[in-house]
Amino acid sequence: MTISRRRFLQVGTAALAMPTVARAASPRVVVVGGGFAGAMAARSLAARGLDVKLVEPNARYVACPLSNAVIGGFRKMEAQSFTYQRLATTGVSLVAQALAAIDPVKREAVLTDGTRLPYERLVMAPGIELRFDALPGYDEAAATIMPHAWQAGPQTLLLRQQLEAMPDGGVVGMVIPANPYRCPPGPYERASLIAHYLKTQKPKSKLFLFDAKDSFSKQKLFQSAWERLYPGLIEWVPLSQGGKVVEVIPAEGMIVTEFGRQKVNVANVIPPQRAGVIAQRVGLADRTGWCPVHATNFESTLLPNIHVVGDAAIMGAMPKSAFSAHVQAIACATAIEAGLQGDDMPPYKLINACYSLISPDEAISVTGVYQARNDRLVDVEGSGGVSASDLSAEGRALEAHYAEDWFNRVTWQTYG
Repeated sequence: MTISRRRFLQVGTAALAMPTVARAASPRVVVVGGGFAGAMAARSLAARGLDVKLVEPNARYVACPLSNAVIGGFRKMEAQSFTYQRLATTGVSLVAQALAAIDPVKREAVLTDGTRLPYERLVMAPGIELRFDALPGYDEAAATIMPHAWQAGPQTLLLRQQLEAMPDGGVVGMVIPANPYRCPPGPYERASLIAHYLKTQKPKSKLFLFDAKDSFSKQKLFQSAWERLYPGLIEWVPLSQGGKVVEVIPAEGMIVTEFGRQKVNVANVIPPQRAGVIAQRVGLADRTGWCPVHATNFESTLLPNIHVVGDAAIMGAMPKSAFSAHVQAIACATAIEAGLQGDDMPPYKLINACYSLISPDEAISVTGVYQARNDRLVDVEGSGGVSASDLSAEGRALEAHYAEDWFNRVTWQTYG
């Protein structure tokens, strides 16, 4: 690996910071969405002396990173929840409403109560929408029986409760979608931590992973960890071996694949995804369901003066992760400041580091560095990498420490 994990933690969010530029009249920027991307974009823009309004109807944000540890039973849900109170002290004006529409001609964001917020630039960070229409038998009602837990909160706790209620010797089934989706290694981290719970509390049980693809992020590292830590407990069924799920029957606890059926006691169904519903409504998403942007400045290719960051955006090789969202937000603020001054965005590189717990005390990781080329984000050749296959126990414990350290640092920088 060419860049150490410690170095990633040091430079991941600091590299793009720029000094505040004083202005006689501050341009107006509206940011929609208070997740990792939106909240950090708002904070970064306010630090640059802009007039920033953050449109977010919820009083708290519940973070997905490390929420699989809640499902695994060794982390409290309270550790995932953050308010916007401190963000309001940084110069960001909080607007506790939802976005209803955008008038790109007048440059106004229209809220659900009819309020119209004028802007010079608009930043959209709508996150994801779960496609409940993509899998026969699975809808919002079915999610109360077969939880997705892919948006942290009540669903996370529901899946945890179902695992606790399951008898020893029960069967857990996970349904994993094809790419792209939020946090590519996330399902396999979750499988690891569910397996840890089953091994320690219900060792006669079995975990099936029904996967709509034949390969996945950090695959060799995950599978090596499963063989070492959870032998015989996890069975991964890839696409080529009938892993694609074509239907679920919640009332029967049944998962139906192209080649058979599996009765389960607990089902975790992660459906396909697309950009958040408001992105679809206002015309920022294309046929893929995601929002195409110019990699040079994160501006939408479909609507001018509107920038999209975080999970909703598609811009090339960079994966959808909280780390990605965080650094994209800072870069977007830099691009907006440059654009408002009539300058081009300076050349930049973005770093992503994704840590995955394989047990309460061990983790593995993948890192990458990206740059804009031909209006797309591409990998910087020779950079990044994954944890060493022969990483020592001390090394895996250090990776777990890095995961916690990153989470604490980035949530403090964003919400603290």
